[in-house]
Amino acid sequence: MQKLVFFVGVAGTGKTTVARKLADRIPAAFLDRDTIGGRFVEAILELNGLDKRDRDSEYYKKHLRDLEYDTAKDVCIENLAAGQNVFMISPFTAELKNKQWIEEVVESAGLSHQMIDIKVVVVTLQDMELQKNRIIGRQTERDQWKLDNWGDFEKRIEFVPQINWDIPNSSIFVFDNSGELTEEKSEQLYQFISEKKATLTA
Repeated sequence: MQKLVFFVGVAGTGKTTVARKLADRIPAAFLDRDTIGGRFVEAILELNGLDKRDRDSEYYKKHLRDLEYDTAKDVCIENLAAGQNVFMISPFTAELKNKQWIEEVVESAGLSHQMIDIKVVVVTLQDMELQKNRIIGRQTERDQWKLDNWGDFEKRIEFVPQINWDIPNSSIFVFDNSGELTEEKSEQLYQFISEKKATLTA
């Protein structure tokens, strides 16, 4: 059975780090939304005289956010249709709330829920201070807007998002990534992803 695993969570929680650790053991297409659409989004923002790091402007939300996420969705669908396991890395906040979004992914790939194991790893941290320190530590240019506007950014943080997808609760794992990503923690995540999916009951 193919695996479609979403690594979700707010900035600085370590979604990509966790996904990379597991990719060493589980062959999968590794699809980070920032990598797929980041350069194009930055170029368009700059062409419109906006801060290329700002993902909270009305312009980004109206014209670019869906474009970026839909492109990642299309790449995901193509890989699923080709028979690949897929790791998807991004917050996916709006998409997780939209039950139809995941149904469109499965259907467009020519699959059914009986043919694919969908799992969500929600990567969290113990507190906001640790998140801020992680963001400062990784020293990426796209994070500067968040740090410059931390007060506004902090108010919108929701470590565990609302998930409305039609998947079993056992297919959702809230993972605290506050400390070192030890081999023991990695094994726990590996077992979660590898185990057979539960069957939904009416």
